[in-house]
Amino acid sequence: MTAPEAPTTALGAGPGFVVQLDAFSGPLDLLLHLLRDEQLEIADIPIARIADQFLQAVHELGLNQAADYLDMASRLVRLKAQMLLPRRSEDDGWEDPRAELVRRLLEYQQIREIAVWMGRSAERRSEQFARGYLPAPPELPPPPLTLDLMVLLQAVERVISAIPSPVLHRVVARPLDVESATRRIEALLEERGEIAWLDALGPRPTIVDVLSTLLALLELAKRGSLRLLQPAPFSPMVIVRDPAGTTA
Repeated sequence: MTAPEAPTTALGAGPGFVVQLDAFSGPLDLLLHLLRDEQLEIADIPIARIADQFLQAVHELGLNQAADYLDMASRLVRLKAQMLLPRRSEDDGWEDPRAELVRRLLEYQQIREIAVWMGRSAERRSEQFARGYLPAPPELPPPPLTLDLMVLLQAVERVISAIPSPVLHRVVARPLDVESATRRIEALLEERGEIAWLDALGPRPTIVDVLSTLLALLELAKRGSLRLLQPAPFSPMVIVRDPAGTTA
């Protein structure tokens, strides 16, 4: 602990006693230190226990004349007395007398952590550049690039020749023959009454035959001339003539 400063008198005020410790910067700092040593939660301070330890620390450090430490000691003694008073169980409006102290401790702890972080950041910055550091002057820009016109044209020609030629696909429309597919399906149903999907397509069907047959089946089903059935999932489709409809 450093020696106390000489008493000062300003505007008729009495002498002041200033205490500066190497380990603590105030009563809240000392209180936090005691809580950390005992591994106690700030939100649930055992006032009777921590008040006795705070008074003992004030006596051992010789802070009997430091006003802020004595004020904190008196607060802790008062809280200790309030916590010892009996409280009725049906008193729902009871407020924990430690709430204000807990709030101040949490705020102080947060401010102290920020101050420590800023101090470490300042130390890291001081290790990077010394005071009066001047960065090296930037290098001179390179001279402008000069190209011969013929060399530039030859480079452009090489780039263009390396571009692959686009592949163009020509789409040729193929007309569908839905009427022929309709007549073929109607003739098969007149003959058998029930056919399979492959029977409706005919031998060696093309993509045009498949599309034409599909449209013809949908149109006949819409008219009510036939029904499309599938006995089980993923089983072949069965085309059945509908007796109630007409195949004309």
